[in-house]
Amino acid sequence: MLTVYSPDHRLHHGSELKDGAVKPSFEAPDRAEMILARLRASGLGEVIREDTFDRACYVAAHSERYVSFLEHAWSEWAATGRSHDALPLIWPVRDLAIDEEPGFIDGKLGFYAMDAGAPITAGTWAAVSASANVALTAMDRVLAGQAGAFGLCRPPGHHAAREYMGGYCYLNNAAIAAERALSKGAARVAVLDVDFHHGNGTQNIFHERDDVLFVSLHGDPHVCYPYFSGYLGETGAGRGAGYTANYPLPQGTEWEAYREALAHGLGRIREHAPDVLVVSLGVDTFEGDPISHFRLTNGDFIRLGELIAGAGLPTVFVMEGGYMVDDIGVNVVNTLQGYAARR
Repeated sequence: MLTVYSPDHRLHHGSELKDGAVKPSFEAPDRAEMILARLRASGLGEVIREDTFDRACYVAAHSERYVSFLEHAWSEWAATGRSHDALPLIWPVRDLAIDEEPGFIDGKLGFYAMDAGAPITAGTWAAVSASANVALTAMDRVLAGQAGAFGLCRPPGHHAAREYMGGYCYLNNAAIAAERALSKGAARVAVLDVDFHHGNGTQNIFHERDDVLFVSLHGDPHVCYPYFSGYLGETGAGRGAGYTANYPLPQGTEWEAYREALAHGLGRIREHAPDVLVVSLGVDTFEGDPISHFRLTNGDFIRLGELIAGAGLPTVFVMEGGYMVDDIGVNVVNTLQGYAARR
């Protein structure tokens, strides 16, 4: 199993508003470093650096103005004399919702954010563009004939929508990889999101598309972040009607119930008959994760990888969540080893 990794992820680490207080973000550099160390210790395969890609690859999944915002947000923030992390002050909710970008950075931060969990720091753009390049490199290797590849993306991406960031996510790595496959000749792509939290951003990007099937298993949004998406009745719209499949699961879900939902979702993927599969790999479904509520064990991740391999598709894994740092490397490598053993 080939892994793509960029040390530039270390350039980004900020704070978040959580439980009514500003705290250091759970999404920290040691997450990726623990995974990398476990990958190397396991001898799973080669680890390579990311290639460089044009920003047009990001705009394929996002809008030009949103990508431009991410690229220049820190310089605009720093120009006001502030050197601490940039977090939103106000959001355009309900009757305040408009589609005109504010001219000042404080307004832009709220305009392009869904929460206060995606800080902009001096190194954010370098880190998130490198993360997207990791996913793109992994996809290019699979399109060139590699059976599977792992993009060790950090920051993660699945909460980033066409025009907003949130939940530690800025550029949607899975969506950018899917668009890359389509641009290179794939007729259909499937995205399977196994992160504990619903991939609202990926759903947003492909909501009205019939060339990308989005399947997500996640905590019930009635009680779990991101709260406002991921319900069973969300199945797509327009040409995309029927091309979104959500599997919200209750708190305390263990392997057998999870496996049943996954098997059903993989059945939907087989029906779609994609040329390539993108897996948003979150391991925050682990029983010890500090911000999640499922009960998968270390061994369950081997079975997860085996079931994904059973789809028989060229597969790109992109890293999403997982915040029990002591076990994150074990659970990621178990998934990839389970996959590799069946391919």
